[in-house]
Amino acid sequence: MRRHRPAQGLTLLLPVVLWIFCHASGVHGALPTTQKCDEALASPLPHTAFTSSSVFSSGYAPGYAKLNRRGGAGGWSPLDSDHYQWLQVDLGSRKQVSAIATQGRYSSSDWTTQYRLLYSDTGRNWKPYHQDGNIWAFSGNSNSESAVRHELQQGIVARFLRLIPLEWSEEGRIGLRIEVYGCSYWADIINFDGQGVISYRFKVKKMKIIKDVIALRFKTSESEGVILHGEGQQGDYITLELRKAKLLLQINLGSNQYGSILGHTSVTTGSLLDDNHWHSVVIERYRRNVNFTLDRHTQHFRTNGEFDHLDLDYELSFGGMPYSGKPVGIGRKNFKGCMESINYNGDNITDLARRKKLDTSSFRNLSFTCAETHTFPVFFNATSFLQLPGRANHNTVSVGFQFRTWNPHGLLLFSNLDDGTLEISLEDGKVAVHINVTKAAKSYRVDLSSGSGLNDGQWHAIRLVAKENFAMLTIDGEEVSAVRSVSPLSITTGGTYHLGGYFLQTLFPPTQRSFQGCMQAVLVDDQPADLHAVEKGTVGAFENVSLDMCAIIDRCMPNHCEHGGRCKQTWDSFSCTCDGTGYTGATCHTSIYEPSCEAYKHLGKSSDAYWIDPDGSGPLGPFKVNCNMTEDKVWTTVMNNLPPKTIVTGSSRNRRTVLQVNYSASMDQVTAITTSAEYCEQQIAYSCRMSRLLNTPDGTPYTWWVGRGNEKHFYWGGSGPGIQKCACGIDRNCTDPKYDCNCDADVKQWREDSGLLVYQEHLPVSQVVVGDTNRSGSEAKLTVGPLRCQGDNNYWNAASFTTPSSYLHFATFQGETSADISFYFKTSAAYGVFLENLGNTDFIRLELKSPKVVSFSFDVGNGPVELIVHSATSLNDDQWHRVMAERNVKEAVLQLDQTYRTSRLAPAQGHTRLELFSQLYVGKPASLTCQDSAAGGQRGFLGCIRALRMNGITLDLEERAKVTPGVKPGCQGHCNSFGMYCRNGGKCVERYNGYLCDCTATAYDGPFCTRDVGGFFEAGTLVKYNFLPEAIAGASKDTKVLTHQLTPHEVNLTKEEVAFSFSTSSAPAVLMYVSSKTQDYLAVVLRQNGSLQVRYNLGGLREPFTIDVDQRNLANGQPHSINMSRHDRRITIQLDHYPAVSYNLPEASDTQFNLVKTLFLGKVYETGHIDPVIIERYNTPGFIGCLSRVEFNGIAPLKSALRTAVKSQATPTEKQPAAASPASYQGKLVESNCGASPLTIPPMSAATDPWHLDKTDAVFPFNEERVIPDGVNRDSAIIGGIIAVVIFTILCTLVFLIRYMFRHKGTYHTNEAKGSGESAAESADTAIIGTDNPETIDESKKEWFI
Repeated sequence: MRRHRPAQGLTLLLPVVLWIFCHASGVHGALPTTQKCDEALASPLPHTAFTSSSVFSSGYAPGYAKLNRRGGAGGWSPLDSDHYQWLQVDLGSRKQVSAIATQGRYSSSDWTTQYRLLYSDTGRNWKPYHQDGNIWAFSGNSNSESAVRHELQQGIVARFLRLIPLEWSEEGRIGLRIEVYGCSYWADIINFDGQGVISYRFKVKKMKIIKDVIALRFKTSESEGVILHGEGQQGDYITLELRKAKLLLQINLGSNQYGSILGHTSVTTGSLLDDNHWHSVVIERYRRNVNFTLDRHTQHFRTNGEFDHLDLDYELSFGGMPYSGKPVGIGRKNFKGCMESINYNGDNITDLARRKKLDTSSFRNLSFTCAETHTFPVFFNATSFLQLPGRANHNTVSVGFQFRTWNPHGLLLFSNLDDGTLEISLEDGKVAVHINVTKAAKSYRVDLSSGSGLNDGQWHAIRLVAKENFAMLTIDGEEVSAVRSVSPLSITTGGTYHLGGYFLQTLFPPTQRSFQGCMQAVLVDDQPADLHAVEKGTVGAFENVSLDMCAIIDRCMPNHCEHGGRCKQTWDSFSCTCDGTGYTGATCHTSIYEPSCEAYKHLGKSSDAYWIDPDGSGPLGPFKVNCNMTEDKVWTTVMNNLPPKTIVTGSSRNRRTVLQVNYSASMDQVTAITTSAEYCEQQIAYSCRMSRLLNTPDGTPYTWWVGRGNEKHFYWGGSGPGIQKCACGIDRNCTDPKYDCNCDADVKQWREDSGLLVYQEHLPVSQVVVGDTNRSGSEAKLTVGPLRCQGDNNYWNAASFTTPSSYLHFATFQGETSADISFYFKTSAAYGVFLENLGNTDFIRLELKSPKVVSFSFDVGNGPVELIVHSATSLNDDQWHRVMAERNVKEAVLQLDQTYRTSRLAPAQGHTRLELFSQLYVGKPASLTCQDSAAGGQRGFLGCIRALRMNGITLDLEERAKVTPGVKPGCQGHCNSFGMYCRNGGKCVERYNGYLCDCTATAYDGPFCTRDVGGFFEAGTLVKYNFLPEAIAGASKDTKVLTHQLTPHEVNLTKEEVAFSFSTSSAPAVLMYVSSKTQDYLAVVLRQNGSLQVRYNLGGLREPFTIDVDQRNLANGQPHSINMSRHDRRITIQLDHYPAVSYNLPEASDTQFNLVKTLFLGKVYETGHIDPVIIERYNTPGFIGCLSRVEFNGIAPLKSALRTAVKSQATPTEKQPAAASPASYQGKLVESNCGASPLTIPPMSAATDPWHLDKTDAVFPFNEERVIPDGVNRDSAIIGGIIAVVIFTILCTLVFLIRYMFRHKGTYHTNEAKGSGESAAESADTAIIGTDNPETIDESKKEWFI
């Protein structure tokens, strides 16, 4: 076993550290502070101090078991080498024990390879030594001469030590010599009898205490009792007490809101503290900061309320509530047990009591020695039993005992009756009794059940009495738990009782076979069982039990379940329930949410509300934000509760009005966003009438705002730090030039000062303090907009490693019991170490071992462990790959690209703390030297690492890379990995911190080129696109791009690619018409019956070649899509979701589309030759409906026309000739996606989408009610909700009425599915096409309904 460094507690403020240091001597009492606690304690002892379970012969006596001694046979060996042997040493008095060493028997083949250590103050009620949450098994010797020493990670104080050999030499038998290291220990002890209380009276009547240090040690066998209490008339109090064998600290420093109730703070720690062993408590308080330490496990918390002082009256009482106490003490038991080394702010309370300096009059007999209890616990494992004798052939069964366990099931007692069986078992946490009796061919059965949740680790008492026609079961002596049966029953006892297990064959076997837990206070036939006689072997029998010891462990204390996960345990293990926490994993360590909106975008997510967790596994919980994915930016929006234009009145410089701005996330959570963002902004506006804002740059402002860190800021929106001006003062356009804010002119007309706050170190706005609205006629309205931030520097924080020897180093990774590491990498190298951190023998490493293998290896003291994932494809493809590794006390997990995952459970017994000391090396192994590289050993990493996060903290790779040779900040080539998200022909454009999708040359828009661009056509509307525009000197860049798409030699076409979608209820109509300077043309039309026809005229034929694509009526108001391509004679057409159909032009037809001229949508208006059939049959009145995503040979004519219209509206003064843009339109064209083609792949369901936000309120540990303004109670919120529902219903009714009135206008029809009766009249596919489709809801409908 290795030497472990002590756990380091979180340091509080510097003053409390210094003050606590000054009182250290008072806290530690008699523990040695000036010398090293490393004296040999066993060697000086006489032979009689050593005892053992047995002795092989006189030369092997336990007195010879001293380290490096050769007396007798050279050490101790027992008569039998089995698991019931022990060697015990009496140190003479209680000692501080820090280490233990063992040796085999001198010059022999006898040694012990593994053992356990028990300790006790009395030689009874033994406690096993615990380490890393388990009963520790020490590694022993491998020969007879070498000594193996172990430092005790948890120092112990005891008089008696007992070593239990677990394994020994295969060549010989158990052999042992030992040495114990430590030092003397002394402490004042006071025995509390449950009646007496020690009163520590203050020197003054009332004490205002700003800092406290309270330290004591206690032991008890009671689960309830007040250890200390103090209170004051103002409502302040401090209480430390045992409740259900846990330690509860309650403290109240007071609060100025709603009396003192908001100041109440309650913290619980520890468990199983009624084990009659010593426990150490230290309470350190400075103002509202508290360290609460139990047995070296420290909880840090901050008290509720606003006050810093603890106001106590008269006294502080130890051992119970004072007799003059208030009714708050009613129902609380006094402490019964022992305390030692009680210190309060430097005063030794136990010493003062011994010297009669304190009031101890409530004690009947004050004793300074610890009165020991006489319980004799028995510990059972899954293979144990304890057999006790009882009266045979008796007509009454009367048994009782106490038990404690974590398991919901187990056999407590079993007895073979003379004519049946008796079983007492634990079933689902309840005690069940089953009595089976067979007499005279008749069977009698009695079943009793009582209690619930009895597997809570507490002691519970069972009493069973069964006799003729009567049985009664009582739990914990409570009458309400008593269960009786008066069923026919006749009992004759068998005389033997098995407790904790029964493994023999019987006619009626028990429902349970074994029990894991402890028992004590066993009664058989109303007589206490003599367990001392059982231990000596004179009474009863036992197998695999530990006598006079209860080795129960609370595996949920300390709680390894993080982030509010609920811990459940059995005797051997624990598990965490993470439901509703926002985290996952064996210990609820890893967040299920992405860290930012930027991360969601790069998973292909669109704009929506998402839960984000900026610090991952860190202390900040997830929270909900709005993510707006624009074409080139990702905006994160956090809303606040301040209504727009909040009216402010009655404020003055002497009595300012403070408006609190609360957000839908905590200030720490919002700060995490602003810290990592590239840019943040927040709109703030002050509308005023005779209400001054900042006054003058040199004067004291009337109004200011408070930002992050509670700092005041005297500048306004549109200005900057250090400049006490508004936006108009910066731009020099204020209403009154003498002032730097419009409101400072102090006029009777309404004015406004508004602008953006952009200094993100100051954001968000948490308060606005207004100070000039109390004069007659003065009034102000305040608006604070939501916080908006763009980008995520952490997500793109990257470094490029250009040589195998280049690396970055950071501070030692602190992940002792829980560690997670995540990052992205891309490389073209076949292998390389991502990162490594070393300890003495511990280490942690992540590595690319081969082109398809990633390795995660570590050692926490149990030997190296390696997890490997194999990828189906090569990882050195110069694309981004994501690695996530986690290691905790339960398991280790390695995940690659959210696809490949492997895990390994931690050993049930062993070390759990990862102890590292070297720097963290990123990009190469920590142990790599020049010689290693030359020898072809482990190589450094070549490539990029991005977004490296360890335990929720993002390492700043870029900043460190700027000053490190061989490493460059940032990394290019994001399109290799993310270009796949640019759909429908969108081009991926590289950026330094990401990428964007260029949709210019497509018929789509949006961040991923997935949003259809379409328009609504009224009667007579047409879109025209000229393929041969006249060159104009002033043509724009966009125009040149469009004209360049068809070079002169491409004007004669041998192939066309056409795609669009449409919806209409009118036929006939021209959907698309492409003309030429010859008589060649292409037309896509809807015939009179609504069917679709394609007409080709390329020359060589008397009549155009026509294709009737489908006989169905497509003018049914539903969206339809068409994809058509021609290559020479072969034409392929796909309509909607149906399979593509191929056609061939006749042999006589030409295959070249000559001199392509113009493309028309909706209607044809051509000056050249045009097919008269088109004009006569299809061109009047024109297409009425929606067209969307129109593409022709890589050109998006409809999108070009719409964008040209937008540009002309944006710059109305710039007159350009019509030919400046090839696209134009006539009539009324409104952009809309009403003609968007329906989805053919259903969207991801809520059940499978981990980021989906249900409309129902999920249970999360976040209080979203904090965004409700002060003063708005729940009743008014309900009333407002009802009113809102009524108004919404009225509006919906009006909308449907208007819609009904306009439905016969013939101008517009929606694309909603028709009724089932109408669908039945259509073809079989109408059900598919007519399904509800969220993608087809458009914006222009809103305009039409208005």
